[in-house]
Amino acid sequence: MSDGGDALELIAASLKMSKSTSKASDAKVLATEPLMIKDARWTRLVLYALGGPLLWTDETYILNLLTGPHTETRSESSAYGNMPREQYATRPEDSPIDGVGIVAILQRSSGPELLLQKQFRPPVDKTVIEIPAGLVDPGESAADSAVRELREETGYHGVVSEVSPIMFNGTPFWKRVLDRIHQTKRCLLDPGFCNTNLNMVHVTIDMSLPENQNLKPELEENEFIEVFSLPLRDLYAGCKRFEEEGYAIDARVGTLAEGIELAKRWKL
Repeated sequence: MSDGGDALELIAASLKMSKSTSKASDAKVLATEPLMIKDARWTRLVLYALGGPLLWTDETYILNLLTGPHTETRSESSAYGNMPREQYATRPEDSPIDGVGIVAILQRSSGPELLLQKQFRPPVDKTVIEIPAGLVDPGESAADSAVRELREETGYHGVVSEVSPIMFNGTPFWKRVLDRIHQTKRCLLDPGFCNTNLNMVHVTIDMSLPENQNLKPELEENEFIEVFSLPLRDLYAGCKRFEEEGYAIDARVGTLAEGIELAKRWKL
């Protein structure tokens, strides 16, 4: 078995050939191989010792899924146990967060619209409906990171109006595992398995500005992103429609849609 080098070379060659395109539909999984620990740039697994009493939960069920044969039987397990936990490995030492999610609002005469993206995500093997997002650089604030990532991924220039409290969220890897247990789960926030976190940053985009007319995204070779927008009032219905069409819904988009729907329903 190779150390992953052959697969990485194949992927790099394909990306160079398709660099001129950036459609989510252009992205696909070319090869999969075991990833050596030394090559794991984004995450690492850490084993935590847990004190009991510990009941049989989805977590222990997942542990069995990952380590060998398992049974559907729910019963009490030992008083002490070890659990794998995924840790993000890219958080700057001077930052309390890994990255930012960007709630970018386009100011249009017809009403506010939310900026969204379509991006293929290999762990779930689907194109995902997302908001712009990215990792913070060393020495960078959440607000500065959001403005930079927005410009790089979409070409839009915006102004920060709000930064949320720190939020903890999961990863597509754990979503795939949990979906094997609960097929009804369509979006996931999961601090039970991963310590990755972010600030949600609210950004307003003035569509009358010249710099927001002829957009020039600065995508990396491995980014296949389609940018579009939806009226905020239609976000909840839009999420349902996208799911019916086979897309996956990122938890941040789904949570925003739920919040808007609740506000309308309860006239908040």
